[in-house]
Amino acid sequence: MTRFVDIPEFTDLVLGFEHTAFRLEVRDRYNEPSEAEVLRRFLTSGHLDSSYMADWVEELGPRLAAGWRMERVRVVSEPYSDYTRFGLALAAYNTAAGEDIGYLPRHQAAAVDLPEHDFWLIDSTALLILRFGDDDVLLGADLIDDPAVIVKHCYYRDVARHHAVPWIEYKGRVDLPESP
Repeated sequence: MTRFVDIPEFTDLVLGFEHTAFRLEVRDRYNEPSEAEVLRRFLTSGHLDSSYMADWVEELGPRLAAGWRMERVRVVSEPYSDYTRFGLALAAYNTAAGEDIGYLPRHQAAAVDLPEHDFWLIDSTALLILRFGDDDVLLGADLIDDPAVIVKHCYYRDVARHHAVPWIEYKGRVDLPESP
């Protein structure tokens, strides 16, 4: 069964993970209203306002330090979009909080047959396939409970993690502001 969940429920599901949360990000652009001003300043000045990530670090840092795992693999086009450069800079704060973020060039992701949709896999038992509007704004997600579809996305997670380059190594490929 599939059920659409709106942003508040989606956020609760992601932050409600008990052991592991994994996200595959495949888009070159995300139009997150809460990021608009921070992104604009980053693109103008090349500097990132670290206070933007303070709530995320405060929310997840203690849980990740206690052994819970949050991982992402970002499929990226090369040369980088402006948003990808922004995401690479933000990853300094995510990883400082304990997230594990890897990068996979788009041509390599295609070669290993990764899907072309973003998803969150929560505790390997719940799947959220993200839905975006034409303007790249996140609308919510489809919550999937079909075990076969979840297992397939566990496979995608494992393939993506296997082929991804850790952020600490990948960040050298782009000029970034100083890390936290």
